[in-house]
Amino acid sequence: MVALVYMAAKYRRHHVVILLSQPSTQKNNLVSNPLIGILGGTFNPIHFGHLRMAQELAESLQLNEVRFIPSANPPLKLAPLVSAKHRAAMVQLAITGNPGFKFDDRELYRVAADNLPSYTIDTLLSLRQELGGSASLILFMGSDAFSKFNTWHAWEKIIQLCHIALVQRPAASINVPLPKVLEIFLHNHYTENADDLREASAGYVTMQAITPLDISSTAIRNRLQNTHSARYLMPDSVLDYIQSNRLYSAGTG
Repeated sequence: MVALVYMAAKYRRHHVVILLSQPSTQKNNLVSNPLIGILGGTFNPIHFGHLRMAQELAESLQLNEVRFIPSANPPLKLAPLVSAKHRAAMVQLAITGNPGFKFDDRELYRVAADNLPSYTIDTLLSLRQELGGSASLILFMGSDAFSKFNTWHAWEKIIQLCHIALVQRPAASINVPLPKVLEIFLHNHYTENADDLREASAGYVTMQAITPLDISSTAIRNRLQNTHSARYLMPDSVLDYIQSNRLYSAGTG
């Protein structure tokens, strides 16, 4: 298969550009601990871009499951106008029927109890308490989010609790340079060997090629607010829920 230039970040010595081949379908025979993907976000609303990314990463990294974890109070975004209850319900509808996808509401309960921001580090600590130290956790992250990763709360501790799988967002430019601190971080933690993610429970960053679906929650909200159709951008069950509850229209949510 033709190799892909996946991210032009200058994170290695001598400014090496990483070339990634299409994900391998070869199975390994390692006896390993569970490998669990983590897809967090506001899901405002969830759409096929989220779902297809999770499916392809589950296959290419041979994950045991993917946890969908809605954020109740995102610290780096404006508070969503649609309630966490509605966003969580849409996630549950979207992943119904896929045995590899699991809904996880721990952030919703934590915020309800403590009224604190939904920090990734707290979610990872909670997952470690549940799953133990041997499970391999892989945090899914878009390239646009990674370019600001050093602004996250306790960001340097996150890699001690999980791996990170980077994916290129369709609307993101691969020519935007990373901050120097993230170039160094990527150089220190990068691997192209998927087996590393199974042999260690945390500590690696990898990049994965996925089908680029240029769908965003922002664009969907704009379409719905302007009474345009969002069909074929999300599961019908989610769209039906939005229409039944009159979400994303003026004065609702």
